[in-house]
Amino acid sequence: MPQPHVQEAEAHLEALRAALAAHGITLPSLGLEPPSVAGTYASPLIALGNCNLSTAEALAAALRKGAAG
Repeated sequence: MPQPHVQEAEAHLEALRAALAAHGITLPSLGLEPPSVAGTYASPLIALGNCNLSTAEALAAALRKGAAG
């Protein structure tokens, strides 16, 4: 069974994935950083992953829109 901090990180990861999807954005490598899950970090790290230029542009636009609203 995953440790509580891993379960919490997975919940945040899924919330982030859903928020990105609401803007039509998919980060292919979005996930938990394996060394941080296996290590002694207080909280696992979320790896945002690689994306192409159009995805980076869409992400920046969504963030600008959110900051303006």
